[in-house]
Amino acid sequence: MRIRYLMLDAYGGGGTVRTVVSQANAMAAAGHRVELVSLVRRRETPQFAPDPRVTVTTLVDQRGGRQPDSAGRRAWRRIRGNVVPRGEFAAGHFTERVERAALDYVSGLRDGILVTTRPALNLISARRTPGSVVRVAQEHMNLTAYPESIRNEIARHYGRLDAITVLTRTNRLEYQRLLPGTPIVQLPNAVHRVERERSQQVNPVVVAAGRLVPQKGFDLLIQAFAQVVPEHPDWRLRIFGTGPRGTELAGLVEQYGLGGHVTLPGRTERLDKELADASVYALSSRFEGLPMVMIEAMTHALPVVAFDCPTGPGDVLTDGVDGVLVPPRDVDALAATLKRVIADRDLRLSLGTAAAKTALSYGADQVMPRWEKLFEMLSRGERVIDGF
Repeated sequence: MRIRYLMLDAYGGGGTVRTVVSQANAMAAAGHRVELVSLVRRRETPQFAPDPRVTVTTLVDQRGGRQPDSAGRRAWRRIRGNVVPRGEFAAGHFTERVERAALDYVSGLRDGILVTTRPALNLISARRTPGSVVRVAQEHMNLTAYPESIRNEIARHYGRLDAITVLTRTNRLEYQRLLPGTPIVQLPNAVHRVERERSQQVNPVVVAAGRLVPQKGFDLLIQAFAQVVPEHPDWRLRIFGTGPRGTELAGLVEQYGLGGHVTLPGRTERLDKELADASVYALSSRFEGLPMVMIEAMTHALPVVAFDCPTGPGDVLTDGVDGVLVPPRDVDALAATLKRVIADRDLRLSLGTAAAKTALSYGADQVMPRWEKLFEMLSRGERVIDGF
């Protein structure tokens, strides 16, 4: 099969980029012709390396800077908008040149499978990709996380796609209610490896990781940890990641007098080692799609304490078995649960052992054959229902 993955920036970071590149690599390893198409490029080298058998193509090279819209185009967008609606989290990246490049690219395809990987690209594919191409839209975020403007466009255009893949059961039900009759397929992302170095529960460290943005709720986690420190002064919280809220979070650490207890080390190339050396993983997100770093932590037999936010944690964890779920955005409950787990090493060991077992179902050997089967069925024109 010929499979093309269209991404906003295949050279960037983040969980979506990592999982899409991994999927492209797996399909190339299975013998398929795979192309990774990066709508824009801002870095010299990809953060997550494609397999040598994967062809990488860039549509708009922005290493020298971004070309702004013309005055006329800006006025047009204010009045009429564009194909990428306002409210799409990456709408600001779709300048006149970038949007045109995406439209021209998908319009020029004639065969194979096109996999698009975010709402802006899914909408462009639904509206402009010829029907001779199998059009698969990946959704990496739950439907309710999008503003109404995006949900309206999804309802209006996604029905033209051959299949929409979502990460969790909750997501599937949301999309089925919005798009009855459209094939909605639940397929999780795969972790890189499920056999990892396991936490020995000897270091007094709570770890968290992700973009330093409001979605991840690290402000709530820092406030909760301020309640943990008086009872467990030897414990530390390490939050890995970069993003626009870094300065604000550092200020919060200072405000609560946590300079010796909470660190923001930035991005790390050795997150696997950091997870193995920790004793608890905390997920404080306000909303999620499928929290892949959490599942990566579980492969290290780390117990998870997570907000039961929409969606993701509750679709993966069984409360009290392989992790502990806390009411969303409840800082006091998060603090109390962290204190309980920190104080009980036997509980951490039990939760961690079960977490590593749960993570096995997200291994590439379990997930990738299902993707391959989906592509084969769509290529043959077969009717696809969830579970297929």
